Amino acid sequence: MPKFGAVHPKATPVMLTTADEVEIWMNAPADEALKLQQPLLDRTLRIVARGAKEDPAPLT
Repeated sequence: MPKFGAVHPKATPVMLTTADEVEIWMNAPADEALKLQQPLLDRTLRIVARGAKEDPAPLT
């Protein structure tokens, strides 16, 4: 599970929402990939749970 945190004051998280965006982020020149650093459209990101995680870890 990825963890997010501050990297430096100017860091901008990138939420890739399509396969095309992933392809650009991973393979395009930096100037093109960095264009993906912009706010998501309203209602694109939803909080689906709050509080401590309650489901148990999978058995290994």
